[in-house]
Amino acid sequence: MASQGDELSKRCPECNSEHLVRDYERGGELICNDCGMVVEDSFIDQGPEWRAFDSEQDDRRARTGSPMTFLSHDKGLATEISWSNKDYYGKRIPHKNRAQIYRVRKWHQRIRVSNAAERNLSMALQMLNDIGAKMGIPKDIKETAALIYRKAVEKNLIRGGRSIESIVCASIYAACRKVNLPRTLDEISKASDVNKKKIGKAYRHLAKELSLNLKPTTPYSYVAQFCNKLDLDKQAIVVSEEIVRKSIEAGISSGKGPTGVAAASIYIASVIVGKPRTQKEIARVSGVTEVTIRNRYKEISKILGIPGME
Repeated sequence: MASQGDELSKRCPECNSEHLVRDYERGGELICNDCGMVVEDSFIDQGPEWRAFDSEQDDRRARTGSPMTFLSHDKGLATEISWSNKDYYGKRIPHKNRAQIYRVRKWHQRIRVSNAAERNLSMALQMLNDIGAKMGIPKDIKETAALIYRKAVEKNLIRGGRSIESIVCASIYAACRKVNLPRTLDEISKASDVNKKKIGKAYRHLAKELSLNLKPTTPYSYVAQFCNKLDLDKQAIVVSEEIVRKSIEAGISSGKGPTGVAAASIYIASVIVGKPRTQKEIARVSGVTEVTIRNRYKEISKILGIPGME
């Protein structure tokens, strides 16, 4: 089976697209999301050959450690010493031995990070994990972000006045866009306390140096996300997406920020479905100003001829 790093660099031989997905319901086939071609039809099941019906049975039957992960500086291959004061059998460690165990843990931590490069990588990946947790980003996206960050380290992109924090944030932003679940720079900036201009600049540098070739985001990418935060139902999402579609066809969205168009479309849709949300509420979840929402919705309403909204 190809590794995650290999899959990130694969392209469809038919249409040259990078949007490849694994279909585990069909035996783990690797399928092009754009043209539907089956790129790989052989997939090795990496799971155990045994079954377990509770966590205790799972621990007892397992013969290996945790799977490899890019979120750990040593890829999860090193031994972990638990910080709980219990031994392998679950019995509490006597007080007289705790000082000795504490020293063992401390030296174990020092040995795992042997030089400055490993220490920086460990610190950066911990930061990536923390920001991802604050934003509620799934583990697979964090793994992709960690892989992008590792590639940046290999190419020495951290130097030249760019901080570790900004490159970590840029990696998260790029990973979200890569899987077509984009998060705004404002969201990442709030979760990390890093200036969004620095994140944007670092992202552009990453995209250029690593040849990420990511497609520009569209208003469609943000509609469902913003509607969920505003507690709007499926009907509002459908109406918002229809307004976005008509706006794109009319050329209204050309040269405009996708988040602003999405926010204005949601504002109009919320009124149409009878569940109005204020411009202030929408501005808070979308990261655009009320003035931008007001300008976009007036423009959309006028050109599309939506009654009661001009």
